[in-house]
Amino acid sequence: MVTKFVNSLMYDGKKSTAYSIFYDAVALVEKKTSESGLEVWKKALNNVSPQVEVRSRRVGGSTFQVPTEVRPDRKMALGMKWLINYARSRGEKTMTDKLAGEIISASKGEGAAVKKRDDVHRMAEANKAFSHFRF
Repeated sequence: MVTKFVNSLMYDGKKSTAYSIFYDAVALVEKKTSESGLEVWKKALNNVSPQVEVRSRRVGGSTFQVPTEVRPDRKMALGMKWLINYARSRGEKTMTDKLAGEIISASKGEGAAVKKRDDVHRMAEANKAFSHFRF
């Protein structure tokens, strides 16, 4: 799981840089929360991963947003992607600080990545009426 996360974090094939950013962020999380850094990261990833999402489905000339369950591998991939993207858009100075801040806030159930998950769930809930179009 760590390798997959680091591969998502990596830019221009610089894997060693991505590893150092990740492990420095985990160490920073450990220092700030006085818990195991990897456990906090796993908790954050579970808080960010969506259970349902909407998919576009064309039925008779009109497009419906159909809520569907998310496969476990896609759930993890979406969680990782959202965690990294919202960490990049944070205001701290270095990527290590940004990632550590986003991991801490996501593990508490707050932050931009958790808000994204809630938005996706809300969208699926709003379109529950079209769930019979599931394929």
